[in-house]
Amino acid sequence: MKISQVAAFCALNAYQIAAVPDADTARAACRKTKVAILGAGVAGITAAQALTNASVTDFIIVERNDYIGGRVKHTDFGKKSDGSPYTVELGANWVQGLGTPGGPENPIWTLAKKYELQNTYSNYSSILTYDEEGAADFGSLFDDMETAYSIAEQDAGYVLTKNLQDTSMRAAFSLAGWKPKKDMHAQAIEWWNWDWETAYPPEQSGFLYGITGYNLTFYQWSDENNFVIDQRGFNAFIIEEAKTFLKEDDPRLLLNTMVKSVSYTPQKVQVTFDDGGCIEADHAIATFSVGVLQNDIVEFKPQLPRWKREAIEQFQMGTYTKVFYQFDETFWDTDTQFFLYADANTRGYYPVWQSLTGPGFDEGSNIIFVTVVGPESYRIEEQPDEVTKEEGLKVLRAMFPDKNIPEPSAFMYPRWSTEEWAFGSYSNWPVGMTLEKHQNLRANVDRLWFAGEGTSAQYFGFLQGAWYEGRDVGQRIAGLINGPDAQVACNNDTTIDCGPMFHDRVLHGTTFLDEYNVQNGWPVSSFLSYGYEE
Repeated sequence: MKISQVAAFCALNAYQIAAVPDADTARAACRKTKVAILGAGVAGITAAQALTNASVTDFIIVERNDYIGGRVKHTDFGKKSDGSPYTVELGANWVQGLGTPGGPENPIWTLAKKYELQNTYSNYSSILTYDEEGAADFGSLFDDMETAYSIAEQDAGYVLTKNLQDTSMRAAFSLAGWKPKKDMHAQAIEWWNWDWETAYPPEQSGFLYGITGYNLTFYQWSDENNFVIDQRGFNAFIIEEAKTFLKEDDPRLLLNTMVKSVSYTPQKVQVTFDDGGCIEADHAIATFSVGVLQNDIVEFKPQLPRWKREAIEQFQMGTYTKVFYQFDETFWDTDTQFFLYADANTRGYYPVWQSLTGPGFDEGSNIIFVTVVGPESYRIEEQPDEVTKEEGLKVLRAMFPDKNIPEPSAFMYPRWSTEEWAFGSYSNWPVGMTLEKHQNLRANVDRLWFAGEGTSAQYFGFLQGAWYEGRDVGQRIAGLINGPDAQVACNNDTTIDCGPMFHDRVLHGTTFLDEYNVQNGWPVSSFLSYGYEE
């Protein structure tokens, strides 16, 4: 094995399946397989499992990193009393929407229970509010925000059932009576309710699908969010699922392998790696994030068609950054889970602090972390750690003016927006994106398929979105490989048919050419060119 792969195997111990190097065997000729799965995150592993369940075992999983899990990633942080480190999650951290007794259940929750992931209920009522002068009681605004959100939900149902034009979440909130304007306390409450979930502000978020995306998780299953603190790492459930169909040293798993280009035709797909190795497959599943697709990290040959590229470029990739501090002692209330800070000048400036030292979490750890998203994520990810650390400490000292807050004993945060294999944390539905255009994001191009949380119309931004989309594409391809007689196996609650996905090559607007007229305030043709000079 390559040295890097041996190191990765040792580091992950029993929770990782070792990789077999591809380049040594594939330089002279491409390895051939039925299905090439590009990415070993939730979507990639679930696609491989769906293929296996359909007796399609001739596949190869290609992963750039040295572990299984993708954006479900953890790291060591700080020290326990015995000197060993804590495990903290850099990416996905919650099982969101669990299930209702006798009703449907989130598949991620099913797997979390199956593999006994240690987790704790996030009590969002366990919160204290602060501003630059210390403790500040603006908690009544939570009720005002909830009232406005309930009105917006009802409006969204009307828009969906009557096929009305969509708008922004900002417009929807305003119509519901919620207008925070320059009230920074109200801005903090809004950030807590919206930005913290979507990684985008209401101005940039679509209304209808923002509401439906929330409802499908928290109303279909339950409104519970459980925070994973398992010291194996949250990705333990993905690794354990992979072990059900991959053996140790399985040659079908290639870690530390970077995809350079993907060439596709109606007959086959060729995947080329940066070290010269390659795979030739009947089908390929690209589980790249929307951020990776937008940043042209992988070259597609030929260039993806315009209908596909338009959908990719219009969708959003948000960044969600957790900034971790460990202190020698806890100076905040250990019985409170969340601390909301409203900065006097900047919306979303180190706003939500979360304690990990209280009951049910990493008790006695003296760890607290703060989350920023969007522009604040981009800003701190571009600056030195020391600058960010001091900014956060200044906020903590403002929140707790009667405490002598020392330098932390440990400090760390990831830089998701600069990771070339991610370029962000998860996707969000933008203003102006239609369901039909999103289907173009999902749809295959010849034998090149796409799967991930971003391709899920109903669960974008959630782990369950990646799970459903991986299963969906795996089942569709299995139906094509196994033949017409097996297609009935794909007829379930998430896949309406086997084989290629429908897509709209041309998506029309709502205004016909003859409607650009004086009655609509358009008396002059926009094609006039009297003043244009070559």
